[in-house]
Amino acid sequence: MNTTSTHSDWGLLAQKALNGECLTLEEGLSVLEADNDEVLPLLHAAFAVRKHYYGKKVKLNMIINAKSGLCPEDCGYCSQSIVSTAPIKKYTLLDKETLLAGAREAMARQAGTYCIVAAGRGPTSRELDQVVDAVQEIRATMPLKICACLGILKDDQAQRLADAGVHRYNHNLNTSRANYPSITTTHSYDQRVETVERAKKQGMSPCSGVIIGMGETNEEIVEMAYALRELDADSIPINFLNAIPGTPLEQAERTPAMKALKVLALFRLVCPAKEIRVAGGREVNLRSLQPLSLYAANSLFVGDYLTTEGQAVTSDHLLIEDLGFEIERCAL
Repeated sequence: MNTTSTHSDWGLLAQKALNGECLTLEEGLSVLEADNDEVLPLLHAAFAVRKHYYGKKVKLNMIINAKSGLCPEDCGYCSQSIVSTAPIKKYTLLDKETLLAGAREAMARQAGTYCIVAAGRGPTSRELDQVVDAVQEIRATMPLKICACLGILKDDQAQRLADAGVHRYNHNLNTSRANYPSITTTHSYDQRVETVERAKKQGMSPCSGVIIGMGETNEEIVEMAYALRELDADSIPINFLNAIPGTPLEQAERTPAMKALKVLALFRLVCPAKEIRVAGGREVNLRSLQPLSLYAANSLFVGDYLTTEGQAVTSDHLLIEDLGFEIERCAL
């Protein structure tokens, strides 16, 4: 698609987003396929929407890899999957004291949201007991928003997490419905949607996002944005594939930084009022252009990810300060 969109066109798309109207497929493609010379005007338009809903505040999130490896699923991007040969640490669910220590570290990093993530198809009864016990104490002692990401949930499991005080549940769609079977075969796209709906039904805030760079087309990226708008996800992590040696996608090319910025602008315009979080892979895909991402996104992770390292927390704090933005100290 050859696009000739200009500065004024991006402003019109921003106004459309602020009016609650959804971009058409053609408009979404015009964002992704814009000339690189248009990226700054495009981000200016995205920032008008971001600023309307979130001002200059940035939400910080911290992940703890609560259970590593030992996963029976075959997700092609993941170093923890059964088909991965990546040399990672493998361990069962961390004990309560370690999870509590992680929460204290999140506060030290000025993160308002603490994300407890465990590899696997879904939690066992014992694992759920351990998470519930830790969450209850964190809720009683620390002013943190708690997000859990434990895989596919059953109704009673979702209820237990909600009753324990989990604020948010994450289960990413990851890619488009059409592309899904080429990425994962041990569970379906619909099972992911169903888990997000179960979390919503129990009153937990739905968190669901994508991984860019797994062979999807631009049309499919727009469709992912539409799917998350329809799912009404409150928080949308935009991951950019960090191709890990030993995984089926180890040869995938990195997403160019300018393309990554266009993706973030697209999701802001399609899901204007939602928390758009620049997530895994930002350091290796956006590289030196990371600061520009916050003109579209309003949230990011600080510290390490699951099995890959992030940049120093002080670097993220300085990035936000240099932009003239402000860390949102409490997400509650």
